[in-house]
Amino acid sequence: MRGGQYMKSYSKKLHFHLPSRRGLVNITQDVQDAVGESGIKEGMVLVNAMNITASVFINDDESGLHQDYEKWLEGLAPEKPYSQYRHNGYEDNADAHLKRTVMGRETVVAVTEGRLDFGTWEQIFYYEFDGKRDKRVLVKIIGE
Repeated sequence: MRGGQYMKSYSKKLHFHLPSRRGLVNITQDVQDAVGESGIKEGMVLVNAMNITASVFINDDESGLHQDYEKWLEGLAPEKPYSQYRHNGYEDNADAHLKRTVMGRETVVAVTEGRLDFGTWEQIFYYEFDGKRDKRVLVKIIGE
């Protein structure tokens, strides 16, 4: 508590159903919209992928970089052959679990004067590694 005010919190879930196995979505405006809806002017926002085969991270929104992610991740954990992974049996998504581990689960951004407080070129991304089904991202804002 500061100046007689109490901390507030606000939660919103973003929903995704990508048509392909892998895909990258810039969700910066969705997160900023949630900050605006919250009424919170000073605080922090947590953006969390709520599925073990998806990531949320911050980086530059540049198509060449996005292609580099795809090539690099596929080199680290190739999707096929499925038989190379012990996890694959009932499922065929072991590579998706590994890619998520590398790209991360969540990000935290400061909220200043009701806006996401970024460095130059920073944007928030949702990266799906095992799509074609419903997924969620939690946006949790805490502040005053």
